[in-house]
Amino acid sequence: MQQGGGGSKTDFDLKHIISIRDFERRDVDHLLDRAGEIDKGLYEKNSLEGRILALLFFEPSTRTRMSFETAMARLGGKTISVDCVEASSIVKGETLADTIRVVSGYADAIVLRHPKEGAARLASEFATVPVINAGDGAGQHPSQTLLDLYTIRQSMDLDRIDVGLLGDLRYGRTAHSLAYALSFYDATLHTIAPGGLELPANLVRELREMGTEVIEYQDIMDMIRDLDVLYVTRIQRERFPDSASYYSAALSYRITPEHLDGTRSSLILLHPLPRAGEIDPGVDSLPCARYFEQSRNGVPVRMAILQELME
Repeated sequence: MQQGGGGSKTDFDLKHIISIRDFERRDVDHLLDRAGEIDKGLYEKNSLEGRILALLFFEPSTRTRMSFETAMARLGGKTISVDCVEASSIVKGETLADTIRVVSGYADAIVLRHPKEGAARLASEFATVPVINAGDGAGQHPSQTLLDLYTIRQSMDLDRIDVGLLGDLRYGRTAHSLAYALSFYDATLHTIAPGGLELPANLVRELREMGTEVIEYQDIMDMIRDLDVLYVTRIQRERFPDSASYYSAALSYRITPEHLDGTRSSLILLHPLPRAGEIDPGVDSLPCARYFEQSRNGVPVRMAILQELME
């Protein structure tokens, strides 16, 4: 990687990255522009030398955790980590607030994944260093949303596109964050989910009040030919009362190469991963399949986030 090209500064002044709701469009655009520069190698590779990033992951993670580790290493910094609740003093009765206070004394920023919605916001109130929300229950996952937007922008302008959201939209925090972020760009949202897993009514109402068109469907074939982007999420087995109900729902929302016949030539297919059968492996070789590229994009986007918060 070459050095230099630090990029232009804006008035980006968020101390923490907790929710896309805290952003304005200019904040998003700035981080996406910066990630694009980083992707081209235009960054100071030792800009975070001597800095330490704490990774507190109280839920399993592969892509988010490893991409933050990679991002920090490429910027010259180091990471310390807690892998699970069982490996922390929380099992001894320590509160999250006290954990955050303690870790703030060890690191220059904290990345937190937690099963409880609102945990990251709580952490930011007690931290003396920046906090980045890496997923809080069914709440938000802002860095995932930024890399989702970055992946879309590699193929098309973000303004006024048609985006389909498919899968578990009730508990899927990636879908919640992305839906809200797309409202900055006057996108039209097309949604489809198993019964009971639809996009939360309060979020739909809020989006519509902001001027975003949200159209709900029952059959994937009713919407897929109208899309520029299809964003698929895992249908979570733990939300169903029995295996039969789960498999009935999961199989009805499985994307195969046949589904993609006759779609727009510009269509791209995204998935935050991991997938659990909702995208047929036969789709992987099609030009529209961008989910592995999407995962790779987590590195430059998270590098941009770390630079903004830690430099």
